[in-house]
Amino acid sequence: LLSTMSAAILRATKLPTSGPYPTLDPFLFCVYHSDDYPADESGGKMETTFPGNGSDFNPHAPYRMYHGHHIPGFPQHPHRGFETITATMEGLIDHADSVGNAGRYGEGDVQWMTAGGGVVHGEMFPLVHSDRPNSLRLFQIWLNLPAVSKMVQPSFAMFWNSDVPVYKTDDEKASVTVWAGDYFLEENVTQNSPPPDSWASDPSNDVAVLHITVQPGGSIVIPKANSSADINRSVYLIEGHESNVKVDGKVINEKVCLTMDATKDVPIELDQGAKEEVQFLLLQGKPINEPVAQHGPFVMNTQAEIRDAFMDYQRTQFGGWPWPKDDMVFPQDKGRFALIDGKETRPPSSTTESCSS
Repeated sequence: LLSTMSAAILRATKLPTSGPYPTLDPFLFCVYHSDDYPADESGGKMETTFPGNGSDFNPHAPYRMYHGHHIPGFPQHPHRGFETITATMEGLIDHADSVGNAGRYGEGDVQWMTAGGGVVHGEMFPLVHSDRPNSLRLFQIWLNLPAVSKMVQPSFAMFWNSDVPVYKTDDEKASVTVWAGDYFLEENVTQNSPPPDSWASDPSNDVAVLHITVQPGGSIVIPKANSSADINRSVYLIEGHESNVKVDGKVINEKVCLTMDATKDVPIELDQGAKEEVQFLLLQGKPINEPVAQHGPFVMNTQAEIRDAFMDYQRTQFGGWPWPKDDMVFPQDKGRFALIDGKETRPPSSTTESCSS
């Protein structure tokens, strides 16, 4: 895709029109959801006008129903052996799981779930607002667990948007939302702690998840990795590819995954005359370097462990589903909340927040 590579860019891979992006160890999966859901016209049921077929991933439609029928999203399904990071930019998600945890989150919140030995969860996208569209933008990222941690107890963390560090350049023409990692953190800023069994909980693994935005006339430098160890780093151009942004001096004009040399700084520059901003996702971390056996929602080290996962799920349902519906959503006026270990919390600024019109 690039006629000549730069010092920092090792290779460039065009991103698919839909479906998961290519990832490097320790990441397993990354998908970018961008859906223009309409306002709720169902009288508070938070449903779309036209039902889904149970498997709607059409990249050319204004929005997708995914595995939802009346409410878009992903009704209950199991996971074992890895973690999910759901990093939001716009819109709201309703979470429910087999442990009894639940939440409504979005608008910049981050949910981090360690599936470990097994959890069942649902992620639904209810049309909460009846007075305006329910646009949704988020990343769903799977971070692997090493063999020693694959069967740990499930855990769940919620980072409200007010607690997610955001760095801005002096001219405010570039910003970085630091979903994970020790980068672009200003003095007196405390980064959120990943769940205790996460690969990211050890700073020497140098895991980072960054959302980078550059406005016309803006520039920013992604610093080289903190760790001197072998670090995998991928940078994805997700929005604004027609703006001819320069990455390490090379013009990028397609939606691509750039595999980077993590030992080098990476300057990003956008010309003043560009028509729109550009947005990047950065994923990096020390590779786990273990065999990966994956079948659907289970990620282990051997095929025998995958068979065990299916048998365990059939036998125990990973604790069962304690909610009345497979596509569990919460009342339209509930607002953002997190129910963790029986305790409900809300974002600091919105103890009485309501999301309905």
